[in-house]
Amino acid sequence: MQVNRPLAAPDAPLRSVKLGALDAVVDRRPDGTIYLRSAQPLGIYHDSIAEPLEHWARVAPDRVYLAQRDADGHWRKLTYAEVLEKVRRIAAALLRRGLSPERPIVVLSGNDIEHALLALASMYAGIPYAPVSPAYSLMSSDFGKLRMIVELLTPGMVFAADGLAFGKALYATISDDIELVVTCNPLGDRPTTVFADLVGAADKNGVAAARAAVGPDTIAKFLFTSGSTGTPKGVINTHRMLLSNQAMLHGSLAFVKDEPPVLVDWLPWSHTFGSNHNFNLVLVNGGSLYIDDGNPTPPGVPKTARNLRDIAPTIYFNVPKGYEALIPHLRADDTLRRNFFSRLDVLFYAGAGLNQATYDEMNEIAVETTGERVIFLSSLGSTETAPAALACTFDFGRPGNIGLPCAGVELKLVPNAGKLEARLRGPHITPGYWRQDNHTQAAFDDEGFYRIGDALKFADPDDPNKGLIFDGRIAEDYKLSTGTWVSVGPLRGRFIDHFAPYVRDVVLAGADRDFIGALVFPDIEACRKLAGLGPEATAADIIAAPTVRLLFAERLFTLAAQAKGSSTRVERLILMAEPPSLDKGEATDKGSINQRAVLASRAALVNELYADTPSPGVIRSDS
Repeated sequence: MQVNRPLAAPDAPLRSVKLGALDAVVDRRPDGTIYLRSAQPLGIYHDSIAEPLEHWARVAPDRVYLAQRDADGHWRKLTYAEVLEKVRRIAAALLRRGLSPERPIVVLSGNDIEHALLALASMYAGIPYAPVSPAYSLMSSDFGKLRMIVELLTPGMVFAADGLAFGKALYATISDDIELVVTCNPLGDRPTTVFADLVGAADKNGVAAARAAVGPDTIAKFLFTSGSTGTPKGVINTHRMLLSNQAMLHGSLAFVKDEPPVLVDWLPWSHTFGSNHNFNLVLVNGGSLYIDDGNPTPPGVPKTARNLRDIAPTIYFNVPKGYEALIPHLRADDTLRRNFFSRLDVLFYAGAGLNQATYDEMNEIAVETTGERVIFLSSLGSTETAPAALACTFDFGRPGNIGLPCAGVELKLVPNAGKLEARLRGPHITPGYWRQDNHTQAAFDDEGFYRIGDALKFADPDDPNKGLIFDGRIAEDYKLSTGTWVSVGPLRGRFIDHFAPYVRDVVLAGADRDFIGALVFPDIEACRKLAGLGPEATAADIIAAPTVRLLFAERLFTLAAQAKGSSTRVERLILMAEPPSLDKGEATDKGSINQRAVLASRAALVNELYADTPSPGVIRSDS
């Protein structure tokens, strides 16, 4: 009897999806500089965020635009027509308060319908708003970053969904002359506006006049950089940036023009991926956004799984850790798995490198469920680029390819210490940083290209159309005492892949030293299982467990054995029990690591790595 077995993932057919073609036009200069652009022209785009909202409220008034679970777990839904009506009323309330770029709106809390309505209303009326990472209010002990942001922006209004949850941060950083708005739990001893009261009297003529004054160069929002290489900076985002970037996405994710996207998305609106890329992708293309109350944490992933069991996305966006966390739920739940893949056109990751094991397993699950692979895509961009600058529009067969410049984007690759430093120009690039002229001047070269700070390399040096690969951050690379350059980004990625799933992140030391050493932030829960310890065990107990230390020693030995030279050989490591600190600048609010800050604040551990007689806490590749 013949048994039909599922095709192996690499051999399975790829689910059909309409993507663009970003054929590269290449100009190589005698000095080694390379200019690339897409052969495809940039399409027409809107002048303001108001235009697509009004269009879809007219063309598809009853289509669900925004949805979120309520306290009882039911989906609370708003149609395009309902959102536009509320946005116009909220805009009237904002205009009555005299808010402006000099007195913008600051949002402290995360993704929810009220946040979305306030954001849309402010942009509709030409009033900038700034969504700030909730971590600066809820996870910080000194509120240093939040205080800096408030002082820089001088807001006229501050919104937080829950006055009780954000009360400590509000009292510490918001002066009495700034209006506070909350959805629930107003502050008891300070005047506080309830959000529902903003949806008040209409002002048809006043709002229409304000909306008519909004143009492509009007400031839509201020978004703050994550601070992975320094203090967060306030990036000016204009309507031109946001909407030209959506036209660029039409050149890569071409299918969204024919099929309104359905997203189940948790990615925070305080960052450009969730805020500009995903939120605006739904709005411009008349899609539906189901706000996911989950995230890639042990308590958050079950919520995401529950939402994906209800709603089948057409595109799924996540960070690599999000995919890793979701895989066990997809494996265990047939209903979730079948619904998730039922109409999925694209899997998309950004924010960090995706490891090969996660890429392979998501493909395997897709094939087991549907008989087809679903294309995995990525991109390159930053807060300053709105964000998409490069996009992959083909099946590369493994993670890491960020594709080619989007239509309308000019990419300049400049030789720098043996690498190619990427610089970008186009209508999607920020005009600069708000009230930080020194940072603005440093960000652009003499041709007006934005210095993104990333190094890139060709996937195939003989064929530029095979796309580009991320080659690390220029600012993170350093030389050993021998003068040998260490390319931190690629080595960091190999290290994390090699030690998966037991490492969350790693900081590579070695500048002006004889060899590379590593300060490792272990995945405590994965190491807890490896050690066979219960929930009462501390992080220090876990990293001291013999089974944990033995595994790290064995993998360090095999990683070192694979190295082709001193620039890729990690010889020693220390496992750290203390997680990266937000207040010390070691970690950004989105969880990425500031390498320099970690090395500076943990200088004693770095010295321990390089001691002539290593301490018992140091794990060596030759031991």
